[in-house]
Amino acid sequence: MSKFSRIDVTIKMKETGIVPVFYHADVEICKQVLKACYEGGARVFEFTNRGDFAHEVFGKLTKYVRQELPELAMGVGSIIDAATTALYMQLGADFIVSPVLNEEMAKVCNRRKVSWSPGCGSLTEISKAEELGAEVVKIFPGQQVGGPEFVKAIKGPCPWSSIMPTGGVEPTEENLSKWFKAGVHCVGMGSQLISKDVIASGNYALLTEMVKKAITLVQKLKAC
Repeated sequence: MSKFSRIDVTIKMKETGIVPVFYHADVEICKQVLKACYEGGARVFEFTNRGDFAHEVFGKLTKYVRQELPELAMGVGSIIDAATTALYMQLGADFIVSPVLNEEMAKVCNRRKVSWSPGCGSLTEISKAEELGAEVVKIFPGQQVGGPEFVKAIKGPCPWSSIMPTGGVEPTEENLSKWFKAGVHCVGMGSQLISKDVIASGNYALLTEMVKKAITLVQKLKAC
């Protein structure tokens, strides 16, 4: 079962503003990444369901997080169907992220009050997702869908919409300022934050600093 409710997750996303997104088949590397992000201030983390036996890796990571990183909401992304949603929820997922809008996934998540962020590419899809109970809607791929200007356009007629772009987000002041000035709830960042170089070198201290810098920058932008 999940540790954090969908409201808890929504608040954590809002407070930190950054959701690190990562996948690796090696459990120990994942643990190092999780710890580095946590020490940098991240309190929400998305593990992507992209490799063979990914759910087995996730199950081990959930146990590690609950023992060592108690304030971290551990979610899973790249989920596209209800069956896989249920599998990860059984392994303790605190939230489910999808690149698509699937109504059956909404039913599974809502039944257990688990946060569900479907991928949307239009105002019609965003509205439908909210009708189905999504607190935070993902736009994906963020830059290709329309970038910060798309978010700004959506927030005009629908200021209540909470949007999380993934894809096209970079941990720089120039990039983050555009997204947050447009009105995003939070942003998801994968390889732009957790680079292959960091993993290859094992320089997790650098990752901690990058996460800390990004979150500090987001706090500054939100205060403006």
